[in-house]
Amino acid sequence: MLKYLFTVGLGASRRIETLSFKTCLQQNFSPLFLRPWPFLSFPVCMSKTQYYHTSPWSFKKQKQEVLPARPPKTITYLLDSPKPALYLTLAGLIPFVAPPLVMVMTKTYIPILAFTQMAYGASFLSFLGGIRWGFALPEGSPVKPDFLNLANSIAPLVFSWFAFLISERLSEAILTVVIGLGISLHIELFLLPHYPSWFKALRVVVTLVAFLSFVITLVVQVIYPEKDSRDLVK
Repeated sequence: MLKYLFTVGLGASRRIETLSFKTCLQQNFSPLFLRPWPFLSFPVCMSKTQYYHTSPWSFKKQKQEVLPARPPKTITYLLDSPKPALYLTLAGLIPFVAPPLVMVMTKTYIPILAFTQMAYGASFLSFLGGIRWGFALPEGSPVKPDFLNLANSIAPLVFSWFAFLISERLSEAILTVVIGLGISLHIELFLLPHYPSWFKALRVVVTLVAFLSFVITLVVQVIYPEKDSRDLVK
């Protein structure tokens, strides 16, 4: 009796194994165990192996984007300036630097020197406005004598005029000149950028030196005692 049961069970197990193997093939699975364990009714199946297509194109390096070169800074064109313009500009810095230098060396605030420095700065603002007019008027100029160019050239002149009006309050007049120099530089570099690069470099140098000299004068006014120019003569 047991012999027949074992035979029947073994035959049924082989049929189940054959059926499971066919099922795995139909589902594109590969059987891991063809023979079932005693406690399993079906064999364990493993998923099929996936293949990926690779071609030589996939291994080629992508071309790196070439970034445009940065333009050189404006100050780097300073040495390209014509020699007369460079020397005259450096000499024109003396009236900015001399008054605060004298006051620092004597450790006194001298109002007449501060006034001469302010007056020179205001005159320099008027000179900058005239440069714009002279640059726009010639026929072959890249700048047209339109309302934008000519009106912006008047802005430094207005600051110069207002600084002389309030010259009795010397600190406010100096601040007016400093603001005018900053606005004029901004207009020439960004709003109306038609000047040669070497001229822009000169303008940056002059503006920085003038700004520092005026700042030193205002600091000297605060920290050092005031002395009249007549006391220096005595």
